[in-house]
Amino acid sequence: MEDMKQDLIGIVGADNVLDDPVITEAYAKDESFVLSIKPKMVVRPGGEAEVQALVAWANKTATPLVPVSSGVPHFYGDTVPSVPGAVIVDLSRMTRILRVDRRNRMVVVEPGVTYAQLQPELAKEGMRITPPLYPRANKSVVGSLLERQPTLITRYNYSLPEPLRNCGVIWGSGQRFFTGDAGWGPADLEAQWASGGRQVDPKGPAQTDFYRLLTGAEGSYGIVTWASVKCELLAEPRKLLFVTAPKLDDLVDLTYRVVRIRVADEIFVVNGAYLAALVGKDAADVAALSLSLPAWTLVMGVGGRALFPEDRMAVAEKDIADAVAASGKQLLQAIPGLATSRVEAAVFGEYDGAATADGAAHWKLRAKGGVADILFHTPLDKAAGYLATMQDAAVAHKYPVGDIGVYLQPQHQGVAYHMEFSLPYAKDDKAEAAKARALYSAASKKLIDDGAYFSRPYGEWADPVYNRDAAGRDALRTVKKIVDPNNVLNPSKLCF
Repeated sequence: MEDMKQDLIGIVGADNVLDDPVITEAYAKDESFVLSIKPKMVVRPGGEAEVQALVAWANKTATPLVPVSSGVPHFYGDTVPSVPGAVIVDLSRMTRILRVDRRNRMVVVEPGVTYAQLQPELAKEGMRITPPLYPRANKSVVGSLLERQPTLITRYNYSLPEPLRNCGVIWGSGQRFFTGDAGWGPADLEAQWASGGRQVDPKGPAQTDFYRLLTGAEGSYGIVTWASVKCELLAEPRKLLFVTAPKLDDLVDLTYRVVRIRVADEIFVVNGAYLAALVGKDAADVAALSLSLPAWTLVMGVGGRALFPEDRMAVAEKDIADAVAASGKQLLQAIPGLATSRVEAAVFGEYDGAATADGAAHWKLRAKGGVADILFHTPLDKAAGYLATMQDAAVAHKYPVGDIGVYLQPQHQGVAYHMEFSLPYAKDDKAEAAKARALYSAASKKLIDDGAYFSRPYGEWADPVYNRDAAGRDALRTVKKIVDPNNVLNPSKLCF
């Protein structure tokens, strides 16, 4: 143990090797139901060279490494070791914004850069990146994109990893590699910028999208040390529009129509329980809102840009109003019983600035203190069927159906929809936690059996998902042997 510590100190320095039991225990579990396994140590590299040295050391000593880039809370078990003796590679020191390119609307960042750090810097240049729904302030931008968290502006989502473009990666073998068009030039970002390279095209080297190997991989192929991200122009002014309905099916055709005409910026569907959690101030407020808010709400954002911003926004709003009228619905400027400013804070705020350093105030935990999420992809017209499956499972497990939050986010130009069931529960109530745990497992299995596409197979979802595609599973294992021959990066995750 002491020899290991001295080795690591030689790579990252004494201040960045942590073995305090309180610290290592914090990395042994998260908000998910995965088995708690305590790492031996936590190391905090300060740059790419140190990451590469750590991976080389891991191969030499056969030590598992688990990369982490975001602050707490974590929700899916992907940053909890799956085997004993692991070392956590905490990338939160790597916080450099390497380049802001206004002309090409690109930014290059290290993995420790958070939404709270990046969005204000981009705003100075009149830009932003499209975020997921109300990420916590300490959420890593690169970590979010690598895990393919759904982003809010569908018409900018040209593929599921969007707006991620190029990556610098240290494979599990220790080899340094650039993906995308960065892979065509010298392995030096400064030299590429000097010669006109801008790390825009995700394809490459050659015609292979190597960056796709890294998305959804839970850090099991390589450790990303920088990423280029496509930016968008700030929308100013901007506003939200709403349509409410008593049933999910009532919003399906309208949502398809609005996505197809591509005039809305942000667009998503939530039920009352999810919306209450999103905007609620505390547990009591969430509970009260859950009872008073409409059953279902379609949220749409419109905004201007640099040229004729008011005219642009007015045209978008009129097109949406025409679509809503054609569907026989009513377009609202506010959700009944809820101040629009509260919704704007979550949708336009870019990150949850209210979250504390320990994550205690994160909006997903405000209802009851604990939450389990079930998330997958589906066509929107099948969402009501999966909702019925979830509700039936809740009734069977005596879980209150009204507590289930539902979030639907169109992705990839509306080709697929991220569907998320949020199951809040009281963490300090063993019986309630056990009930939520049983429902989570049973409902997940039933949804997978019914054809729900779990594109991010965390934890116990991995086996049933990968066992349905033996050829794909075997191909992934072959790639794993190539890029991580000694299986040192997050072993036992996914199908590894």
